[in-house]
Amino acid sequence: MEHLEPVSDMNRTNLYDYDRAALARLLAGWGFGDYYAGLLWRYLYRSAARNFEEMPDLHPDLRLLLSERAVLGTMHCILSQESKDGTRKILLSLTNGADGEQVETVLMPYRDRYTVCISTQAGCAMGCVFCATGQMGFVRNLSAGEIVAQVLFAIKLAQDVPDRRKLRNVVMMGMGEPLHNYAATMTAIRILTSDTGLAIAPRHITLSTVGLVPAIYRLAEEEIAVNLAVSLHGATDDERNALVPLGRRWSLDDLMSACRAYGEKRNRRIFFEWTLIDGKNDAPQQAHALGRLLKNIDAHVNLIPLNPTEEFGGDPSRREAIAQFKAILDRYGIPSTVRQRRGIDIDAGCGQLRRRSLERQGS
Repeated sequence: MEHLEPVSDMNRTNLYDYDRAALARLLAGWGFGDYYAGLLWRYLYRSAARNFEEMPDLHPDLRLLLSERAVLGTMHCILSQESKDGTRKILLSLTNGADGEQVETVLMPYRDRYTVCISTQAGCAMGCVFCATGQMGFVRNLSAGEIVAQVLFAIKLAQDVPDRRKLRNVVMMGMGEPLHNYAATMTAIRILTSDTGLAIAPRHITLSTVGLVPAIYRLAEEEIAVNLAVSLHGATDDERNALVPLGRRWSLDDLMSACRAYGEKRNRRIFFEWTLIDGKNDAPQQAHALGRLLKNIDAHVNLIPLNPTEEFGGDPSRREAIAQFKAILDRYGIPSTVRQRRGIDIDAGCGQLRRRSLERQGS
């Protein structure tokens, strides 16, 4: 075996950054065949090995190389809060580099399962005016390994809860815009869905976007078909642009065309997210406009009462307005669900826990 000099911790390879094919190429460059790549892959995702000593069947020379040049990029909890409804909001330290950045991950319990909401960026460049992450601006993309590590953390957290529920669903609805970090997001999806790894079915993964139209078309051509959720919040260009600045780049007509193409190509229903803000986008005429907009799309609307932030002067819609909005969508034959407000007592809105943590550090 050719000797390779050890490298600094900052320059070590995070093995969670590699999908199965890339891991095989990495090991081949070190002189080890696909057999060992498969063995290492199973240690990473089936055995959830915490270090290289817990991989006894690897060739000793390979274990030495890994200890010198690679890391298992696990994440560390900085702050954790638990809501009265069981929602767990976790602030995690990022693994790549020494920039001290943090992201939020949310573990949500349901009757027979857990769902984890993960981040794909530190901060966000999309600038949605009611979102705490959008208010903080863009910091950097996460690597594929940093995205995957959040799921691994959530799996371990769910295993430690003695209620026999398992992690079933992954939603990319945390900090950041997944399609703005396209390559890392897709690598992470390949890792999560690998049938020799975590084996999470694509139908149990939902990617949420504010509507990067070219990336939606690109996503439609991928081998793996995940669920697509589109943050809409307005049914006319003017109303949407006031809440989602990205709308000025692609019109609603452009966005709806991309959504139809994705739904038809991948045989998937499109989920549309509508944050209900009192007096802003919850009037009957706006519900009628949404009904007309979604005509001829296999759509489901998630109606989400606003999670208030200090920087946005808005309140969640009143119960009567929500019921009326939903009833109008029913008349158009558009299914909708009023999303349960989870973790409202622990800053569970996107970006809120990170912001409060940074405020404490600065005080």
